Amino acid sequence: MARFSFRLQNILNLKARLEEQQKNVFAAARKRLDDEEEKLNILYSRLDGYEEEGRELRKEALPVFEIIENESAISKMKDFIEEQKLEVKKAEDALEEERLKLVEMMQERKMYEKLRERAFERYLEEEKHEESVQNDERNSYVYGTSGS
Repeated sequence: MARFSFRLQNILNLKARLEEQQKNVFAAARKRLDDEEEKLNILYSRLDGYEEEGRELRKEALPVFEIIENESAISKMKDFIEEQKLEVKKAEDALEEERLKLVEMMQERKMYEKLRERAFERYLEEEKHEESVQNDERNSYVYGTSGS
């Protein structure tokens, strides 16, 4: 029985490697998004702290300088939060782009795997047919030699 050889095996192997690389790129994009979201959460926590500090300052005798400083910190924190929201959005967009690339690469690999499966099925059919022909020839030879 001859050995099965898929003529597009090198391409299938390449597609599988590219898909694996894309999975790694996707994972890195996911990590970046997680990091950016974590930074945003930290900024929100700091904002909450400044707002709480501002409420405490207003309960006491009015230390005007500290209240102004606190309001400035709150304002800057809100600016940082807006900037960080943009970074989160960029990371989300990058993640979606990498996800689409990954889906495309997975589809390409699956297409080549289907081609390989079909080629293997044809190979098995050809082998079965060849074996059948050989059996017929053997039976004809045995029948022909035993009958004489």
